[in-house]
Amino acid sequence: MQGDAPTPDGQVADAVADNWVDTYAPAFARPYLRLSRADRPIGTWLLLIPCWWGLLLAMLDGGDPRWGDLWIAVGCAIGAFVMRGAGCTWNDITDRDFDGQVERTRSRPLPSGQVTVKQAVVWMVIQSLLGLAILLTFNRAAIAMGVLSLLPVTIYPFAKRFTWWPQAFLGLAFNWGALLAWTAHSGSLGWPAVLLYGAGIAWTLFYDTIYAHQDTEDDALIGVKSTARLFGTDTARWMKYFLVATVTLMGLAVIEAALPDASILALVLAIAAPWAMGWHMAWQLRGLDIEDNAKLLQLFWANRDTGLIPLIFLGAALLV
Repeated sequence: MQGDAPTPDGQVADAVADNWVDTYAPAFARPYLRLSRADRPIGTWLLLIPCWWGLLLAMLDGGDPRWGDLWIAVGCAIGAFVMRGAGCTWNDITDRDFDGQVERTRSRPLPSGQVTVKQAVVWMVIQSLLGLAILLTFNRAAIAMGVLSLLPVTIYPFAKRFTWWPQAFLGLAFNWGALLAWTAHSGSLGWPAVLLYGAGIAWTLFYDTIYAHQDTEDDALIGVKSTARLFGTDTARWMKYFLVATVTLMGLAVIEAALPDASILALVLAIAAPWAMGWHMAWQLRGLDIEDNAKLLQLFWANRDTGLIPLIFLGAALLV
């Protein structure tokens, strides 16, 4: 599968068209920003959204909103950007030999030679230190949760080598923010946050299986495992299971957080959050075509909106 040249000017094949990195960033910074996937912002959204879920759910649980919550929300946004960048850099370091054999990824900075492994490691450390600086502004329990998050982040890039379920490991890493943000607000972990974490993992299995279907042929040739390869033509049925799990677990989390103190209207609005999210996931299923890579990427990108929908209802529940 080797041989194709990288896209012009070092652009990555699946980057967003006319993204700010390729358009406005200084030339010297572009390879590093591409390592961080700054030219593909969907990953930052998918890492950030569970943080905001956890924060709003903690407020709904009876913790009165306070000015510190504004910083938690902003800190999570900054942290999601830099830690997603650090995680992607780590992923590309570990996967650099695989990436060179896959059509969609061979134009990434490491396999295409835009940066060296040493440069990538230094960049990863810089981003990690920035993330640590944000984390240290939270309470001690949240700091401990942040440190624990390094375990699934470290393991994830290797998961595709030993399990057919690497998307589950991605879910463990990408939804940790639900636990962290809840803890940053409340000072300790609670069952609603754990249930919400489970909902996020099911959602990740849903959207990342869609994403992984772009690479099934190349993955089969190089021996990389994924849920997309595991499910094959039975993917739509499995996706329905993940949809139901997402809605059910988020619904239980919302009920656990809202009762017994929330008003009837607040409870109704909060319970509507997972159902509205499930509707958007069902819409994706209706358009799923595992043979159409352009459609697969479009559906994957749509999950930013899928995740934002519950925030609208949870926010409204807090206001009534």
